[in-house]
Amino acid sequence: MKCIDHYFDWAATAPADKDIHEEALRFSLENWANPSSIHGAGTEARNALESCRKRCADVLGVQSKQLCFSSGGTESDHIPLLSVLTRPQKGSIVLSAIEHPALREMAKMLANCGWKVIAVSPGKDGRVRAEDICAKVQDDTVFVSVMAVNNETGAIQPIYEIADALVSLAQGKRRPFFHVDCVQAAGKIPLQLNYRGIDSASLSAHKLGGARGIGLLYLARETVPFLRGGGQEGGMRSGTENLFGACSMALCLEKYYLAAGRAAQTERYETQRKATAAFIKQLQSIHGCTLIPHCRNDEATEGNFSPWVVQAAFPGIPGQVLERALSADGYYISTGSACSAGHHARPVLDSMNIPPKEKESAVRFSFGWGTSPQAMDDLAEELRKVTGAFGF
Repeated sequence: MKCIDHYFDWAATAPADKDIHEEALRFSLENWANPSSIHGAGTEARNALESCRKRCADVLGVQSKQLCFSSGGTESDHIPLLSVLTRPQKGSIVLSAIEHPALREMAKMLANCGWKVIAVSPGKDGRVRAEDICAKVQDDTVFVSVMAVNNETGAIQPIYEIADALVSLAQGKRRPFFHVDCVQAAGKIPLQLNYRGIDSASLSAHKLGGARGIGLLYLARETVPFLRGGGQEGGMRSGTENLFGACSMALCLEKYYLAAGRAAQTERYETQRKATAAFIKQLQSIHGCTLIPHCRNDEATEGNFSPWVVQAAFPGIPGQVLERALSADGYYISTGSACSAGHHARPVLDSMNIPPKEKESAVRFSFGWGTSPQAMDDLAEELRKVTGAFGF
């Protein structure tokens, strides 16, 4: 088993939280029946499932009926996006150019089906402006998507400003459905899901140390699912329910979700914020290192970025080469989204107009609840050693 001390790829997946997995396993062994069965065992399983849903709702500050369990963040992105296919007429979709492949690639498929897909590029700071989103919204725009935290740069997007702007833009008319991918935000930065104008949001348990294959979809506004089946999850996501996953999701949110009034989680966030600020200063002292976005050098912009993700470039050292060199010494980082591993294209960096040499050498450092300040210091020293071996 690999030690997590020098694991810095938490944005791809978090190591399993042993307590969460053991409790979820115990729960699922006790509640083994199909929740859709009407006999006694099935009823017990149904009650257990609904208890998990309520626990999630209580932490998120929403209603139980607004939550749908899914197979993960990707499916929770797909359900609201694909709902546009139930409309009798095609229209347009507006999304940020920095969306996760789950949305970006599926939007391309909708474009092949005749939908107009409009991508909005971020500024040099990796953030999309509310006014730029609204400028692209047309009379036939039915769906807008902007992620809460970018999985490569850590840039926090102004989702509340965008929600307000879309509400104002509608001026009483039916406004576009606004979806927010919160996979890299939930449990990492303060969130308010029930904010006016946010119609849906996606979450995933494995980013917090929970089970893989379980996600959550928050739906504040009625939508019609494109995929149909047995009618589970209120008809939004058919398929036999995952009791192990549902319990894991509830436990993750109870332990890690960051929101107003949750002191332990806020303290953990502040500790990480200080550790990341120190790590960034160490990166700046390494010859040739460039932070992405460049403005992350400025302490005044610190609040615009998640302290759990840092992207940097070492021009002259290809990102994959640096990743392998660090891995050989037991330090695990990545070159970007795990869902895009193996592909040389960097759409997020392209949308930010990052110079080619920086884009080729860009790597991502991401942290989690098991990352200590000492481990981050070790990483900085290892980077200094490895880049020095390349002549830096």
